[in-house]
Amino acid sequence: MPLVKSGRIVEDQYVRIADDAPVPDGVAVIVSGARFLADAEALSQRAEAVGVLWPNNRPVAELAPYLNRIALVALTFPGFRDGRAYSQARILRERYGFMGELRATGQVLRDQFLFLMRAGFDSFEVSKDADATAFADSIRRFDVFYQPTGDGRATVFRRRLARPPQAAPSGARAHAL
Repeated sequence: MPLVKSGRIVEDQYVRIADDAPVPDGVAVIVSGARFLADAEALSQRAEAVGVLWPNNRPVAELAPYLNRIALVALTFPGFRDGRAYSQARILRERYGFMGELRATGQVLRDQFLFLMRAGFDSFEVSKDADATAFADSIRRFDVFYQPTGDGRATVFRRRLARPPQAAPSGARAHAL
């Protein structure tokens, strides 16, 4: 499956490990949420990066105590109509301050890309090569937003507040209020 990250199609550095398989040394791994919680201490002591494939029917609050030791959280979209992972992403970014990689996996559609990004996702597993190219291209399409969200981009309002006031053109008269 192609992986889009930072607007580029990249090779996935993580290896998915089945619940009954041993965790190999020397590689970054993604384990299921159940496996991670069952063996959180040992997994978070690894020298290599650990990612967690988190189902959308479990509260992300269960991961909160471990977020500083998790490099990646992959949130699942089991169907294109199921948007619970959007909420999970925003909670991870905004409430828990998760700074690691947030990956969308499952039924990730091209027309949802901008919304996924705005919710805080920064990498995307897509099922079609053509979708991967569209995802990579669309990251540069919009750079101004009105609504604040979990991706950390400043809204138009915040940009205006941060801009220094402009001087009146020469010859313009000041109006008293």
